[in-house]
Amino acid sequence: MSPQPILLHVVIRQRRLQRYGMFQAAYDEAAKKISPELVGTAPSRAQLHRWTSGGLKRLPYVDHCRVLEAMFPEWTADELFAPCPPHLLNGETAAPVAEERADLEATADRIGPGTYADVTAIYPTRAEFTFAHPVHELLDGATTIRAAGLSLNMLCQQYPDQRLARLIEDGTTLQALFLDPEGQAIRAREQEEGYTDNHLTTLTRLNIEVLTRLRKRLSPEAQERLAVAVYDETIRFNITLIDDRLCVMQPYLPQARGVDSPTFLAERNSTGTGLYATFEEIFHSLWTRGRTV
Repeated sequence: MSPQPILLHVVIRQRRLQRYGMFQAAYDEAAKKISPELVGTAPSRAQLHRWTSGGLKRLPYVDHCRVLEAMFPEWTADELFAPCPPHLLNGETAAPVAEERADLEATADRIGPGTYADVTAIYPTRAEFTFAHPVHELLDGATTIRAAGLSLNMLCQQYPDQRLARLIEDGTTLQALFLDPEGQAIRAREQEEGYTDNHLTTLTRLNIEVLTRLRKRLSPEAQERLAVAVYDETIRFNITLIDDRLCVMQPYLPQARGVDSPTFLAERNSTGTGLYATFEEIFHSLWTRGRTV
């Protein structure tokens, strides 16, 4: 490791992009401005560590350099991978490990002992969560709803169409991201859950149609507030974000239906150190890579 941090390491920290999800989202935003084909080509966590450790012997691929220069237009790729000029350090230490340890200590101080970050409840299954938090209580009166998962049954099957249409007409913004029913990831999930009749594919197509049909019935202004998209990636979480405050999250377990998965409820706290921010990053990253329907 270089005794002096390279510029890229310093600017990532100064822009508060050191969390991988935040860096990935910023990378995709910059890539979109250059070429849509570059969205989703961010370096892996391991690659990013190599980039910021100062151990590269040559610059990354040209497309990576182009995106980095779009992210940080003040510098060229050559400058980003060179030692940081002393006047830009602003107190940065050359020991990233020490910095990370200090960050963790500061976070622990803000959270305090004996707490669970911003997680307010955990339920063994979605059914038990729904019993405790009926869907209408979660969504009625919401101003923003962002949902990503497989078929999004909570949104499309458990909440009446007319109620959802009224919400959107009254000003609610909805982003719904489905696992692509024409993709490979949904077929892999069907195989994992033991379906042989295209059950998940058919259900997801139906739910997408529920929202696209509803969108056609909305006023032109309200139609702009309902966005539907699909993605084709290994499915890991079902995430619903409500009013930039509440997060409902479920992991997708091996060989288990989504309804049987544990459900976590998190509420954004003032420190921004909890799980809400983590899953908001995941949603943003998936949405950026999705395809609009």
